[in-house]
Amino acid sequence: MTAALEQTWAERYAPSTREVYRRTLLELAADDPRILCLDSDMGGLDDLFAPVLLEQYVNVGIAEANLVSVAAGLASTGFLPYANTMSGFASARACEQVKIDVAHNNLPVRIVGTHGGFSAGHYGPTHHALEDLAILRTLPNLTVVVPADSAETEYAVRATAGLPGPLYLRLGRNPAPPVYDGPYEFRLGEAVRLRQGEDVTIVATGPHPVTMALEAARALAVRGISARVLNVHTVKPFDTAAIAAAARETRALVTVEDHVLAGGLGSAVCEVVAGSCPVPVRRIGVADRFHDSVGSETDLLDGAGVSARAVEEAVLSLRSA
Repeated sequence: MTAALEQTWAERYAPSTREVYRRTLLELAADDPRILCLDSDMGGLDDLFAPVLLEQYVNVGIAEANLVSVAAGLASTGFLPYANTMSGFASARACEQVKIDVAHNNLPVRIVGTHGGFSAGHYGPTHHALEDLAILRTLPNLTVVVPADSAETEYAVRATAGLPGPLYLRLGRNPAPPVYDGPYEFRLGEAVRLRQGEDVTIVATGPHPVTMALEAARALAVRGISARVLNVHTVKPFDTAAIAAAARETRALVTVEDHVLAGGLGSAVCEVVAGSCPVPVRRIGVADRFHDSVGSETDLLDGAGVSARAVEEAVLSLRSA
């Protein structure tokens, strides 16, 4: 990324994770004719990708199950297809195709789901993607990555370009606060310790949850509580070593995610803790109900009880227990 770094870090990564992914995909595809951009009429890719690399662009229309099956067929012949859709549609509408056509055959299909979590909240509950991690992390062979910001998105896309098996990349829609302010080493499957801490560990995945974790850790520091913060950018394969170490060393964990509580990051953490070093865990996530409101991503998260303040209160509850 030498040429890319001629821009300032802030300039290059000001756009949303979705926009940075698309730009990175175009750069990779220009150097590798095996890379194909499969579109489900998402808007934007037809203007960005098609005019430059038309022979590597296919728009299958709003037909997500067909999108995944087409991607599987192309992958079986040697191509590296990136199937672009919304997170909710990739995990629910096309779930059978992801399971049977892609994961079961261990094909190098990159399923890129934008509008993760509540980031399509302006469209209403039909477009909420709050169950995708629970669904897709159960599938064998499938790698699941959730970058924390735009910079990590580029690192993740480049790091997984040569992945021999399938990938689910979960992205947002709108710009989110930056987590990283300079280059770092992205390692697939390894959580990033963003902040040192000895009293408790806050484990987060995704742009807003990671930002909330850092914000809560700063507030807790004012109270004299030292909180470690882990960014779990790879949900599968899961960094069990980092979670087990946090459990042993800080003796309490709080998880935060823009996802339902069942089956997501918090569940994955509890699975590790139960089998290695049982300690108290508090989970911050979306409650087990449908959320019928229409609104901005941040408003919907706050209304669902996912906030920095909720993380801080969860830590305080552990301390007083």
